[in-house]
Amino acid sequence: MLEVDHVDLHYGAAIALRQVSITAEVGAVTCLLGRNGVGKTSLLRAIVGAHPISSGAIRWEGADITKLPTYERARRGIAWVPQGRDVFPLLTVRENLETGFAVLPRGERRVPDEIFDLFPVLKTMLRRRGGDLSGGQQQQLAIARALVMKPRLIVLDEPTEGIQPSIIKDIGRVIALLRGRGEMAILLVEQYFDFAQELAQTIVVMDRGDIVLSGRREDLAACRTYAHRRLMLES
Repeated sequence: MLEVDHVDLHYGAAIALRQVSITAEVGAVTCLLGRNGVGKTSLLRAIVGAHPISSGAIRWEGADITKLPTYERARRGIAWVPQGRDVFPLLTVRENLETGFAVLPRGERRVPDEIFDLFPVLKTMLRRRGGDLSGGQQQQLAIARALVMKPRLIVLDEPTEGIQPSIIKDIGRVIALLRGRGEMAILLVEQYFDFAQELAQTIVVMDRGDIVLSGRREDLAACRTYAHRRLMLES
């Protein structure tokens, strides 16, 4: 389990997170909803170690990882798919996938065939440069690169942003499959309620750096009402 415990985070004098606490369990999807600028990405950056927190604690599988650098968290099985995808534009698709080898023992440094079962389009594009792919293809590549690391926790920052509907369905299918295997925790940041509702066991709503609503799947009706009235999320 991932445990974020009363975390504050600042950018200079500005506070981005206030006493934020969430959990994410192996075998389940936790979805973080909210408008732009409410602190969702800041929370993910805190979890993966890309920005230090001001107070609070972050624990993963029972160990305090609050002060660990990003690469040490990656070695412990935490993979990050950032907003905007951040594939390496001048590397080929194969080379992008192989960057996931960095945290693996030498004997395990190969791209599993399963990656191409999940994302068949990548198998036909192994020699193409990452920068030449469409936005949807780059998103699939970014998720595949994270999966090459064999993560126990995968953190996805708005994987549907700017993606055509057919690929959104493919990404949703992959997330549902990973959830069903019960081998990893999935923390998903989204703005679109319907996509979250299909996948998540737990919904967490943020506003202005705070958690304003949190509930299990059976409480999603209340989340939907709140989202429409307060956060104006897409229904």
